[in-house]
Amino acid sequence: MGGLFVTFEGPEGAGKSTQVALLGERLAADGYAVSRLREPGGTALGDRLRALLLHEGDLDTQDRAEALLYAAARAQLVAERIRPALGSGEVVLCDRYADSTLAYQGYGRGLPVDELAEVQRFAVGDLWPDLTVLLDLPVAVGLARKRAAEGTAAGEWTRFEAEAREFHERVRAGYLALAQREPARWLVLDARAPIDALHAAIFDAVRRRLPPSPLGASH
Repeated sequence: MGGLFVTFEGPEGAGKSTQVALLGERLAADGYAVSRLREPGGTALGDRLRALLLHEGDLDTQDRAEALLYAAARAQLVAERIRPALGSGEVVLCDRYADSTLAYQGYGRGLPVDELAEVQRFAVGDLWPDLTVLLDLPVAVGLARKRAAEGTAAGEWTRFEAEAREFHERVRAGYLALAQREPARWLVLDARAPIDALHAAIFDAVRRRLPPSPLGASH
């Protein structure tokens, strides 16, 4: 399979969407075909599940059911969007992927991480990211950013932000533990750094994994 698969992970307010947009624009300017996706979403099924999972506050979803709904949306996204794009040689940038379930439903909710990993393998098969960017920052900073941006596209407030601070601390610790297990796949960055500096570090890591630019030397 050709192409390159890059995922972005991190706690709330880390700036994933901003970095996905910057990287996508940079790669497109260099002549690469790019698909920008987010989870849950990107398909008709995924968009419907997104509304259920993130915004239906009156829906009492059990933790295991929640994890399975995310896996269903992910399986659809892989089959409908990600595999075809990679097969065409595109660079796929995805705002969240399977590691989000391990961090949020595993470390955050307390579900068995090993069992969740098996569910992810069933959902996505052998399709794992070539690079995962973890934008890490203290929980208090991230939640403050989300509150400041509330009412904007960057401030889409979901029921996860309403969780207790302890939940978010567990999620952050989970991400760091996952990154420590697979250092070759993960790029861990301090999300408090300037946006341009973060973009430069991410672009450098991606460029080292890509074939030469279709337009020649990168600009």
